[in-house]
Amino acid sequence: MAAVLEVADVFRRHGEAFRQARAGHLGRVERRVMGAITACRTAVLGGHLEQCDDCGATRIAYNSCRNRHCPKCQGLARAEWLAHRQAELLPVPYFHVVFTLPTLAGEIAFQNKATVYTILFRAAAETLTTIAADPRHLGAQIGVTAVLHTWGQTLQHHPHIHCVVPGGGPSLDGTRWIACRPGFFLPVRVLSRLFRRLFLQNLQDAFDAGKLRFFGNLAGLAEPTAFATGLDQLRRIEWVVYAKPPFGSPEQVLAYLGRYTHRVAIANSRLVSLSDGKVRFAWKDYRQDGKTRLMTLDADEFIRRFLLHALPDGFHRIRYYGFLANGQRGNNLALCRRLLDTYHAMANSELADGHAKGDRQNNASDFLICPDCGGTMRRIAAVPRSSTYQPFYCDTS
Repeated sequence: MAAVLEVADVFRRHGEAFRQARAGHLGRVERRVMGAITACRTAVLGGHLEQCDDCGATRIAYNSCRNRHCPKCQGLARAEWLAHRQAELLPVPYFHVVFTLPTLAGEIAFQNKATVYTILFRAAAETLTTIAADPRHLGAQIGVTAVLHTWGQTLQHHPHIHCVVPGGGPSLDGTRWIACRPGFFLPVRVLSRLFRRLFLQNLQDAFDAGKLRFFGNLAGLAEPTAFATGLDQLRRIEWVVYAKPPFGSPEQVLAYLGRYTHRVAIANSRLVSLSDGKVRFAWKDYRQDGKTRLMTLDADEFIRRFLLHALPDGFHRIRYYGFLANGQRGNNLALCRRLLDTYHAMANSELADGHAKGDRQNNASDFLICPDCGGTMRRIAAVPRSSTYQPFYCDTS
């Protein structure tokens, strides 16, 4: 059976040449990532000997590097993280909302990773919690699990935040559970506008505080006038925020989170070949309905793209907000469960009462979603039929 190709193999064969070509320009974090992945599960890190109790066969199990960028070291970390999250799941629908940065904002983020990635987290979380708290939309406190990804399928820099959010939360006074409408969480157009405003305001504040640095083709942005012009350009374009359909069950939420929270830029399973100084790997073309394609890169370029996604030391790529924020999470979840028990009891009571009173009218159709902003549309008057109305036959079979 052929050995599985790994990112570590690329580093072992071509890493030294890559380091020499970039002598003095390769950061400490990037060098450490390369060293850790290269040494992972090899004699360099040591290990232990294992023996079978039945047949007596032995083998050496080498230690893992446990670097968070290593494709081989995420299994245990993922399992431990999911075990803790299992107890925090609520019996409600969960939604997946993604916040993406435009090109210029992404370029600024790459040159100022810790500062701008933090702004990205803050703006996305504040957007969700603010719109959810608005009585015109939900009027509830929500919980958010946010995960930073910085890559696209072809390993280019593409910073975005994945947010997994329960479909509801405690009312603002904490006395009842408020559920979102079935299949609909919050209006993405409203989210997009607020996200853009919050991100750009935070970015301006960081610039004013001298926390941003610019190099290369962005060097001109160091001048206040040029920076203001760049922000003005970003204000004039639409920012991408999208919400996926709700998950089918809390168990699906866990399975999904497990795939996203501890993912690295590229999994070893996507690598196809390494020969003649070139790396070939599979990628999904989402512009063509997720069709799988193959890309070939020089090993040097492959390593460069992989290292684009090395995170600063100590930077947390999984964060929690709202009633899931650290500190009061236990108390908040206990409150959510009490409110949900009451909410479900009332719903079951109303359902039973509705069956008993079969002549009660169902007014669910009175609440419709606005096609422009996703808000609630309420009936305020009746419009009579036209005097020229003629019944027609509609075959929907």
